[in-house]
Amino acid sequence: MTTTPLSTQSDVRALVRTLDLPTKVRLLTGATAFTLAPDESIGLGEVRLSDGPTGVRGLKFTGGRKVALFPNATLLASAWDPETTREVGRMLAEEALAQEIHVVLGPTINLHRSVLNGRVFEAYSEDPLLTGRLAASYVDGLQSLRVGACLKHLVANESETQRNTMNSVVDEATLRELYLLPFEIATQESDPWSMMAAYNDVNGVAATEQDHVINEVVKGEWGYTGLVMSDWFATKTAGPAANGGLDLVMPGPDGPWGDALVAAVRSGEVDESVVDDHLTRLLVLADRVGALGELRAYPDDLPAPDSAVRREQLTRLAARGMTVLTNRDAALPLDRGASVALIGRHALETIDMGGGSAQVNPPYQVSVAEGLTALLGDAVTVVDGVEVRERSVAARPEFVTDPVTGEPGVHITLLAEDGTVLDERHSDTATTMVGFDDDLPQAVHTVRFQARVTQAGAAEIGVMGVGDWVLTVGDRTLRHELRAGGGFAEEMLAPPAATEVVEVDAGAVIDGEAMLRPPAAADVLDVAGGTTVEASAEPMAGVGLFGLVARPAPRPAADVIADAVAAASTADVAVVVVGLTEERETESVDKSTLALPGAQDAMVSAVAAAARRTVVVVNAATPVLMPWLDEVDAVLWAGLPGQEGGHAVAAALLGDIEPAGRLVTTFPAADGAAPAWSVTPVDGDLEYTEGTFVGYRGHHAGRAPEPAFWLGHGLGYATWDYADVTVDEAGSSPRVHVTVTNTGTRPSREVVQVYLDPQTADQPVRLVGWASASAEPGEAVRVEVATDPRLWRRWDTASGTWGRLGGGGRLLVARGLGDVRGEVALTGA
Repeated sequence: MTTTPLSTQSDVRALVRTLDLPTKVRLLTGATAFTLAPDESIGLGEVRLSDGPTGVRGLKFTGGRKVALFPNATLLASAWDPETTREVGRMLAEEALAQEIHVVLGPTINLHRSVLNGRVFEAYSEDPLLTGRLAASYVDGLQSLRVGACLKHLVANESETQRNTMNSVVDEATLRELYLLPFEIATQESDPWSMMAAYNDVNGVAATEQDHVINEVVKGEWGYTGLVMSDWFATKTAGPAANGGLDLVMPGPDGPWGDALVAAVRSGEVDESVVDDHLTRLLVLADRVGALGELRAYPDDLPAPDSAVRREQLTRLAARGMTVLTNRDAALPLDRGASVALIGRHALETIDMGGGSAQVNPPYQVSVAEGLTALLGDAVTVVDGVEVRERSVAARPEFVTDPVTGEPGVHITLLAEDGTVLDERHSDTATTMVGFDDDLPQAVHTVRFQARVTQAGAAEIGVMGVGDWVLTVGDRTLRHELRAGGGFAEEMLAPPAATEVVEVDAGAVIDGEAMLRPPAAADVLDVAGGTTVEASAEPMAGVGLFGLVARPAPRPAADVIADAVAAASTADVAVVVVGLTEERETESVDKSTLALPGAQDAMVSAVAAAARRTVVVVNAATPVLMPWLDEVDAVLWAGLPGQEGGHAVAAALLGDIEPAGRLVTTFPAADGAAPAWSVTPVDGDLEYTEGTFVGYRGHHAGRAPEPAFWLGHGLGYATWDYADVTVDEAGSSPRVHVTVTNTGTRPSREVVQVYLDPQTADQPVRLVGWASASAEPGEAVRVEVATDPRLWRRWDTASGTWGRLGGGGRLLVARGLGDVRGEVALTGA
């Protein structure tokens, strides 16, 4: 654990005393979208922050530098290996240092309460112990290179619907035993240097004003010395947020503090010592990351995002987390001498990351088609699949070129209201962000896109982004009035789109202009002491992501499926790649179903009926329904595998790297067949009525039907015997010993899981420890699993303290709760 020496904290407090109140308050709001203000008088340099769960994007939301795209959190967590997340933390620190970034905004450690949550892909697991332990090692890796981590989002932030107004209603025992536990574990084991307060309310109080959570629990009971910042635009008040423990408002330079917080201090609503504590924590963070006093030097020999070092790391990390869900008659790994029909839109356009703030600008993304063909060559026949999207995506660079530069992509011009050109830029993603981090001298009034089509024929042409659009293609003029759907930040994270099918000639120019909606006027509010200040207008007004849509028009699903069946019938094995896209796995929008979009299920069934063998690869971070499960020979869950995704999937399919992952989320057997389902507030409230019986806990207690796959399930490429289970009950929590033998024909890695079943109606089964072992064929390994004492507690609401779980119950030694291999009754109190 790394901490700041008390002497340093004392020095920081002395610096705080040299500043006047307005200066102190100014430093407690961001200077820009992703930076904190410097102050030369105290030796404070600029502190730079970046989003970071799947890569360190940098200071630009879009159009920034090329950076490494990592496998998503659920895929990394599926290795059930703290050393994996520690390595990822160090890699992310290197990516941050290459950009002189001081704080990476991650890890996300909210739980998978409902698998409808659009942001599940960013978080590790439905289990608090697994989440907390993996987060702690991630933080250790990141901070070992003096780059700060930021645990997010504090707390009970498990859905995106109405996310900035909804109220999570959670009883204290559930809050303590489940949703705060990952934060507690990571705080105790790795001392993260910052945390982020969420958008939502918790039991009627905004997360940014949570005196109980932030002051009493985090800073009080846990003794946390780090900084608590707001999520972006989450803070709504001055006095209540400052008194509630929030240390830093993001982003800047505007926000609800400033003059309002100065006035609140001068009126007596907020004691100046509260402001001093906030600033002390900010300066301690700056000192830890090398932005206070003598500023840090940055290395110049770090691996590039497309270097051989990164390619190896990202391929290995992705493949090791992939999970074999079924494997009849050893269909996997694939025979290198077999002919393969590789089928599906996800095979050609593999989805490597989710949507929203987790997106980065990678140097490349490898598709499954590219990865498998690279290893098997002409033995692979690639066939496109059915449509997988409900909305179109921005133009692919292979379909359009910039008519100004001639490069693949589009030309973008930003104009002020008087017609002044504010900026011109090339974009290979055919998108641009406006009003968030563009630092232009005037507000953008019009966004103009220009592109030249490279292919003739029927094309889907359209636009995305909130505004009044006029689009010309040849002699056609298309008009669209696009408005946001109402979800917070949808203009930026999931903008509306509209398309039409148009016949185009090769070389035709697309010219589109969007006139933006002007921001609403700000309000003038009365604050304490009779002072008036101008409150911020709607925070996302004038902010948005804009894009040009251009691609070949979709073919009828029946024709596509017929092509897939024809290819499958002549191959030794059909590999069908299905999944979700960033429409379903994204910040700001929740899902309504676990069903695969489009006609993907029909395509799998048709292929399975025609093929000798069928392997399905699921390219999704979260559970999906599999009505064809009994029709296929094997299923490999591949997550969102990052920029080396295609190489990683190919390595896993062929067994070059064992896909030894274990599920971190229980897969329900049907929509609604889970202990917690709805993510839609009722009259603003989302009630956590299931209490601590979330995911596998509720299924085990009979509060939901048998799932399709349990948490912890995964077959790898070997079989295992378990024997000689013993338990040592001495100490604060038992230790379990078991001998595992690799009874397969390949070297393999096993994950031994231990669950406590208290065998009482009011307490669910829970994961209390795990350990991994690697063994050669026929090799036996003795494994010790130390159970975590924090899982042997229960919160006593009456006394407001932790108590010990009652004696008795049993320990289950398992390969997931669907495959229990040993059971031991407990005798201790």
